[in-house]
Amino acid sequence: MDDTNATPTERTVTTLKRTFPVTGMTCASCVASVENTLRKQPGVQEVVVNLATNTAQVAFDPKATDDAALKSAVVNAGYDLLITAEQDALAEAEVQQDRSLRSLKRRLFASIMLSVPLVIAGMAFMHAPWSPWVQWALSTPVVLVFGRSFFINAWKQAKHRSANMDTLVSLSTGVAYVFSVFNTTYPSFWSSRGLMPHVYFEAAAVVITFILLGKFLEERAKAGTSSAIKKLMGLRPSTVLREGSNGQTSEVAIADVNVDDILVVRPGESIAVDGEVISGESYVDESMLSGEPVPVAKLVGAQVLAGTINQKGSLRMKARKVGAATLLAQIVRTVQDAQGSKAPVQKLVDKIAGVFVPIVIGIAIVSAIVWWIFGGEHAFTQGLLAMVTVLVIACPCALGLATPTAIMAGMGKGAENGILIKDAESLERARNITAIVLDKTGTITEGKPEVVEAMGLDETEVSGALLAIESRSTHPLADAVVRHLQSAKAGHGDPVASTHAERSRSGVDLPDVSPTIAGFEDMTGKGVKATIDGTTWLVGSRRLIEEHGIAIGPEYRDTEKRWQEAAHTVIWFADAKQVRAAIAIADRIKPSAAEAIARLKDAGIKVYMQTGDSRRTAQAVSKAVGIDDFRSEVLPKDKAAFVIGLQQQGHVVAMVGDGINDSEALAKADVSIAMGQGSDIAMDVARMTLISTDLNTIPRAITLSRKTVSLIRQNLFWAFIYNVLGIPIAAGVLYPFTGFLLDPMLAGAAMALSSVSVVSNSLRLKWAKLDE
Repeated sequence: MDDTNATPTERTVTTLKRTFPVTGMTCASCVASVENTLRKQPGVQEVVVNLATNTAQVAFDPKATDDAALKSAVVNAGYDLLITAEQDALAEAEVQQDRSLRSLKRRLFASIMLSVPLVIAGMAFMHAPWSPWVQWALSTPVVLVFGRSFFINAWKQAKHRSANMDTLVSLSTGVAYVFSVFNTTYPSFWSSRGLMPHVYFEAAAVVITFILLGKFLEERAKAGTSSAIKKLMGLRPSTVLREGSNGQTSEVAIADVNVDDILVVRPGESIAVDGEVISGESYVDESMLSGEPVPVAKLVGAQVLAGTINQKGSLRMKARKVGAATLLAQIVRTVQDAQGSKAPVQKLVDKIAGVFVPIVIGIAIVSAIVWWIFGGEHAFTQGLLAMVTVLVIACPCALGLATPTAIMAGMGKGAENGILIKDAESLERARNITAIVLDKTGTITEGKPEVVEAMGLDETEVSGALLAIESRSTHPLADAVVRHLQSAKAGHGDPVASTHAERSRSGVDLPDVSPTIAGFEDMTGKGVKATIDGTTWLVGSRRLIEEHGIAIGPEYRDTEKRWQEAAHTVIWFADAKQVRAAIAIADRIKPSAAEAIARLKDAGIKVYMQTGDSRRTAQAVSKAVGIDDFRSEVLPKDKAAFVIGLQQQGHVVAMVGDGINDSEALAKADVSIAMGQGSDIAMDVARMTLISTDLNTIPRAITLSRKTVSLIRQNLFWAFIYNVLGIPIAAGVLYPFTGFLLDPMLAGAAMALSSVSVVSNSLRLKWAKLDE
């Protein structure tokens, strides 16, 4: 239906975000051209083109335009946009990059084979009558065959009244080549005027060869910046063992695995999809996703993730998430999107790149004119050389690669260390953090309440009744009691069972058959009252016990005091006459919390803690980890208000949380960080996600931000200083003082070196240490 005349309230705008491989881009000016072309298309809302990945991320209204229309527009602008399935976009871009690399290698090798004898003929036999003809023959394949892409792309740009690096290369080498052909075929034109008919075939060919060398090294280095993505994509196996309804297993492609399929994972194999263990016990190496080196024990009911490696035991698992829904696929997608995003500083670079080539052409023409007017006896040839050299040395490639290659390397380094960063802006901003607000539960603590001590559970009757009652209770702490009792029943001391019984002051003896509950009353806020085999049992707070007139003996009171001083929650278990057991429950502080907080404070960052727990608990936790400023009994809106208050004081605030109740504060923070084991909402809101539970990942993320931004600044400095100094020298500004005039061949080598040096500098981040 045509909705042209629909009112704004009637028209529903849907946004589709796609990533397309783009071919034909060679420099920052190309990026600006493709971006401007796509932005002008109807329905396009956002465009980000990345030279380092040769991709374009486009957000558009599918009702106003489509893939074919976008491709047509880009083709008309002199490039090409490849239409592929979304999940194949990066793979297709990589295929194109490999194809381009192989082509460059062949052209480079052939150019070198012809350029070496060409330089010998031009330098050693320049006055021999046959030399210009031999040079012409050797240079023609280099310029017109192996360097033809520069002329083809420049012509495409010219048809659209645009210019890029190919324009500079084709103009410089083309002018030198045509001028040399003229001097070779009509030498009398110059000799009749008393001038030597110089030829510059070797300059044109060697410039093309150096630029091909630079592009080859650049493409190879760019491939290195995306190695983190390739590693992540390589974690998942291509096939898997699937168990059929008859119990027989068969090897199938991972694309054929569906949700609820039963899969078998043998020792040493990678897990193919996210799922749940239904039988078997083993340890699983999750270091490639979380960064934590210690393998994790997996029992029945445990969650396993795609890309992790099973250790010694065999596992049967049920597939829960497959394909793009797995955590590994989401990590890859997040890193891809982040590597394609632009840091704020890149916007200035893009503006400069958009006018760079026309300005360089203008400077080259002015240089030639000045030489022709004031150059003296050899004014024309020197003016021509100056123009060619200016066109050759100017390098928009280095400008275009300075930021995206550093961002790609930074995102990849983060992914390898369990740090997922959603956009370049967050990576750049993290270095400026002056205050960080940490949620307690799930961030500083494990977020998994567990029994740490117990009294009175050595009697079968007591432990059996408690397990039966807590299994029916909906209270969050009841799960901790049930886990404790069940793990004790599973087997004392079994490392895979991970029992907590060893931490109890008394053993746990459970009956083989669970007792039957006749009456069950859940008294919210106090506890539970239940009847089992005629005996009334109470489970809950001290208040519940005292309301029923049950006295607490001195031994229990002394123990309660000690537990409360340690900020443990106490659960009482009593029959109608006396207390039969007491349990201390605590949310354990992460082992890395104190060290990470000390590192943040040493870096000059103010650290705050917020929690909805009681003041006594908050005080005990903050003291244990070294936090001086904490807030207790806060609501979600209070957390967000506190973040805003710090911002109003001039702080750049980071918020770290894991729960739904943290999402509002995360949204308000300058840098939002979610713990990877937390809620989906928190991870959706946050701009960074820490896959690891290790809090040292936070200072590592800040260090990564500082190192990445430092690399960006270094790259931009050298890219700008190269052009600021190189172009005037190429124009001949030193000639009146020193007699020095830069040779076009040296200019070509300098141009190639500038791009390669920028990419190589970014690659240093792959080996950087983040624990500094």
